[in-house]
Amino acid sequence: MAKRKNFDDSAAEQDSSEEDSLQESSSEDDTDMVDVEFEWFDPQPAYDFHGLKTLLRQLFDSDADSFDLSSLSDLILAQPLLGSTVKVEGNETDPYAFLTVLSLKEHKDKPVIQHLTNYILQLAASNPALEPLKDLLGSSSGAHVGLVLTERLINIPSEVVPPMYRMLLEEISWALEEKEPYAFTHYLIMSKTYHEIASRVDLEVNRPKKKKKQKRVVGVGGEQAMFYFHPEDEVLEPHAQLFGSFDYIKQGADGHSDSKRTFQDFGIKPQGHMILIESQKFEAAVKALEDFFGQH
Repeated sequence: MAKRKNFDDSAAEQDSSEEDSLQESSSEDDTDMVDVEFEWFDPQPAYDFHGLKTLLRQLFDSDADSFDLSSLSDLILAQPLLGSTVKVEGNETDPYAFLTVLSLKEHKDKPVIQHLTNYILQLAASNPALEPLKDLLGSSSGAHVGLVLTERLINIPSEVVPPMYRMLLEEISWALEEKEPYAFTHYLIMSKTYHEIASRVDLEVNRPKKKKKQKRVVGVGGEQAMFYFHPEDEVLEPHAQLFGSFDYIKQGADGHSDSKRTFQDFGIKPQGHMILIESQKFEAAVKALEDFFGQH
């Protein structure tokens, strides 16, 4: 069953107006546009298992094989009144996007959550910006952390995301009224970033006789520039207690970045990314998303 229709209607209008303007601007470069109407649904155990598992594999990238993604998908589907999926051809199809939250406290005895928590702790040690997570997720901590997992297919627009966050806030509010164990103190969002790096293919094919410096994308302060797979992360970060990126534990083989090469001159190196938001600031962060993407 589709979730609250007001989101469907407003999102459809937003998509329509955006696509109309895009179609006008694309006439000059002969780009074909396809009208798509997105629908939001509760997670459906009967239909969503394989689609969720695919999106989780995309989210965790090269570390995905370290997890029992089947158990993680089952855990997400075991709470069908919390979280959302986005589809385009009705309820009985694979999700194109999803967002959910899992209680690291409530599910602490489940092996897949134990593995996820240990994974986060290991990664937190690799980046000083993430180190406070070690205390927050420690056994003696009184914090109740909700792990937010969200991913979408690469061509799905960011505009589908704010409604999922808004619905999540409402669902948690309703759950708390029913005395459900979702009184989170913090929300920890798992996400992804990337760097552009010089293509090994180009370096091999065009190997110079004399040494030349590798091409390098440089950001502010001379540091290598970071890009977001999820543009909404940049809107959420000003509301965060902490955030930071990390290298995946399992690194791709030589040439892996070229297999992800979507740019003319560069390969890309994906990294994981985490954003921690305190519960009292979470609603303001969601409101910022709605304002940024013109949905409020």
